[in-house]
Amino acid sequence: MSPNIDNLENEPHSESPTSGLPFAVGFYFAFRIITVLASVRVFGADPSTGTAINIALDCFLLLATAFCSIGEVRYPFREMIKLPSVRWALLFLGFSCCSLLWSSTVSLPDSLANWCAMAADFTIIAMLLRTGPLIGVSDSLMKGFIWGACTVAIIAWLMPAESDLRLGDAELLGPNQIGYVCASAFFFAQYLIREKRGKVALPAFVLAVTLLRTLSKTTIVAFLVGEGFLLIRDKSISRRNKILIAFAAVAVVAVFWGLLTSYYDIYTNAGNQSETLSGRLGIWAYFLSEAVQQPWIGHGFDSAWKVIPPFGPDEFEAAHAHNELLQQFYAYGAVGVCMFFGIYISIYRHIRRIAAGPLKAFFFSFLLFILVRGTADTERFDLSLPMWAIVMFSLLIEDAQAIEHQSTEVLHAVRFPLVMDVQPSSMISRGPAG
Repeated sequence: MSPNIDNLENEPHSESPTSGLPFAVGFYFAFRIITVLASVRVFGADPSTGTAINIALDCFLLLATAFCSIGEVRYPFREMIKLPSVRWALLFLGFSCCSLLWSSTVSLPDSLANWCAMAADFTIIAMLLRTGPLIGVSDSLMKGFIWGACTVAIIAWLMPAESDLRLGDAELLGPNQIGYVCASAFFFAQYLIREKRGKVALPAFVLAVTLLRTLSKTTIVAFLVGEGFLLIRDKSISRRNKILIAFAAVAVVAVFWGLLTSYYDIYTNAGNQSETLSGRLGIWAYFLSEAVQQPWIGHGFDSAWKVIPPFGPDEFEAAHAHNELLQQFYAYGAVGVCMFFGIYISIYRHIRRIAAGPLKAFFFSFLLFILVRGTADTERFDLSLPMWAIVMFSLLIEDAQAIEHQSTEVLHAVRFPLVMDVQPSSMISRGPAG
């Protein structure tokens, strides 16, 4: 794969001619969580209209990307699929599609359309990275996602708060969705800042504050675990900066302390049953009891929403199992469990091969955030780490390894120029140098 990586690194900081398209794609990936809400609350349409708009936009971006990707190929698909995590992602897409044959979904056409949208996300990113410079395309994607998440955050602040004081809409846009988009975008901003490829400090601050304001417990805990790991393991952050970050976090919490205490009172006394720990335990127990009924291939793609009966006195309708591993077991059985571990273990092993340093610490912290968040929340169709993000981060990790390998070879050539010119067979015949 090194020749292709070399081609990518000829222009490590250049922007492709279609850099606006990756930005638009990233913006859409973040902003689309608000489409259904806007279609209902602003235009008075049915929720299915918002879903249809998202699917139509996916198709449009897919066609636009296919058109713009005609021409020079920098990173062929055959090289991408050599990466284990990308192969696992393709397996996930393929098996989830096959599961539609036995899925217990309410509407097979709707589920097929949703699967096509998920596959389109994967294909769009793969095509963008196939023809454009890796750094330029990935940076544009992340910047678009960051600004899309900021737009969602601003709209969320302008909306009336829910009855339990959290941001969002009780029926159409949960605080967990807003919090997860904001947290993911913050990590993207952090990556760009650390690599000195984007001035996104102010958006990062807005996203962090909005995350706290959502009062999304699972996402906040996962975020703190990931960021705590990063502060401990990243030796490039000075002790002074670490202290300043800690003080800034304490100051933000102090500003929101009244809100936090009020939410705690509501949560413990009058909160929704589904939001409490006992409520989550009930959801997990039900999904597990259903999953063991079809333990090998599961209930299929999109087999929870409107299929699982409402929970508790508040009639909470679960779109998923609120635990990523359990969701994969319920949807795809033992095969889903294997795919879950295959994807995340392959990413973990990929990151491990990076030399110790700030970049390795960042990737591990982001993976830790994803895994911790997945213990109590997940996605309806995709993994917590979406298929499109798996492709992008897998190539960035591979690129980091290639740069390290090239740097090592260059350094060795400088230190031992004569040894580098000797063929292996000659070295063996001559024996060890005196």
